[in-house]
Amino acid sequence: MAATTADIGTVTEARAAWVSKARCRFTDPDELFVGGAAQRKAAVICRHCPVIAECLADALDNRMEFGVWGGMTERQRRVLLKQHPEVVSWSEFFAAQRKHRNTDSSA
Repeated sequence: MAATTADIGTVTEARAAWVSKARCRFTDPDELFVGGAAQRKAAVICRHCPVIAECLADALDNRMEFGVWGGMTERQRRVLLKQHPEVVSWSEFFAAQRKHRNTDSSA
């Protein structure tokens, strides 16, 4: 099924909403697009970000190859993608995980 203009607009609005809350929005992007061991240091910026899950889901859904996204390095994201090839939407996957955790903790 092809995406409609309305679908694309909704996705764009949703992305803009979380991006505007990202902790890194005031960070020099060059700090997040580093290589090797420097990526772990860069990921510290994400630790207390209120939209870390949204950022990570967006990076995984769009197969972002470079940089730190959602607190994960390039290598960490590749491992996650390899472990879960069945995932179509990481946003939905993370939402289901949160719901499952919340159900378990209230039982």
